[in-house]
Formats: sequence, structure tokens, C-alpha cells
Amino acid sequence: MLRIENDMGEIILDDNVITNIVSLIATNCFGIAGMAAKNVSEEIWSLFKKDTSDRGIQVRCENDEIYIDLHIMVTYGINIPAITESIVHKVSYGVEESTGFKVSGVNIYIDDIQSS
Repeated sequence: MLRIENDMGEIILDDNVITNIVSLIATNCFGIAGMAAKNVSEEIWSLFKKDTSDRGIQVRCENDEIYIDLHIMVTYGINIPAITESIVHKVSYGVEESTGFKVSGVNIYIDDIQSS
């Protein structure tokens, strides 16, 4: 959780809000075919959940800094280093603009390649 204090009170930003922001940005990035499960238990739980927008996304907030892990599936034939660099920049910029907090790291794990 991130906290912002001002003269009117306190604003608390839950990790789930940041996860939703990352999900919206990442799913609109070129080359991403979908999000992959972070682990086996997430894969099993996703069978029972209606909303899987947080699938493949892990957000950690430490000392007013945000760390993001993305587990993605990419489209076959794309330049992986180029799109991962693009995704890192888009996600970092979008989250920083939305929250006002610094994104200190975006780790991208390519878990699968989808043919078109």
C-alpha cells in the first residue's frame, strides 16, 4: 500500500489499484498475446474467478516505490527485446503518471509464445 498525506487527510493506494492500472496498460501493448499465470496456484484459482485482470501481474510497494512483475505470452515472430523494452517504458510511464509514485522496477517474464 502507498500512502499520501496532505492537509485534508490521507490517501491510501491499494496494490490492487496499481495492478488494475498495469493490466489496462499491458493488455494494450503491441506484441502481448495475453497474460500468463504467475504460478500453478494462480492458474487453478483463475478457473474459479470471474475477473482475471490481475492474472500474471504482481505488484510490490516498498518505501514509496513500486516494483512490478509481468508474466506474459508474446506473439510468434516479434522482436522480443524490442517489445519488452517498449512494455517496460509504457508500464512505468503509465503507472507513474496515474499514481505519482516512482516505478523502480518492471520485470518481464515471457512464459509462452503464441502462434498467430
